[in-house]
Amino acid sequence: MKSFVIVVVSAALIAMIAVPNTRPLVSTSGKATADTLRQLEGEFMKAAAERGSAGYMSYYADDAVEVPNGGAITQGKVNIAKGMGFLDQKDNHLTWTPVGADIAASGDLGYTYGTFEFRSIDKDGKPVVDHGKYTSIWKKQQDGNWKVVLDMGNASAAQ
Repeated sequence: MKSFVIVVVSAALIAMIAVPNTRPLVSTSGKATADTLRQLEGEFMKAAAERGSAGYMSYYADDAVEVPNGGAITQGKVNIAKGMGFLDQKDNHLTWTPVGADIAASGDLGYTYGTFEFRSIDKDGKPVVDHGKYTSIWKKQQDGNWKVVLDMGNASAAQ
């Protein structure tokens, strides 16, 4: 019986290690600050770099809204995810830098804004670099995790 319990516990531990972390790493205990959102932005970008669109979308709330540059407003995480497959292509690299952040006095809503860079390869095999600015609205969810509820970006010249 002891060996059975050891096998079951070992299997559970291996499964926990093998499953990628889909929850934000920043502690949600205590009062959130602008630095909390800056840290979340770093984790968000790391998740996108490591896991592509799945990592990126793990930071979106189910009812999120995307307001893309030159495109139609997209409502809902499921619909937004349909347009994020480009993050799974090995030659595409999206990075961003938060410039500012703030949290409402209520402690459950905040925003970040900054600049982004998107590197890709065009159809002729030449590197392309696009730059822009973004704003993300973050909302603390019922489970205590912060998620993006509104994200928008626009193209701009190199920063």
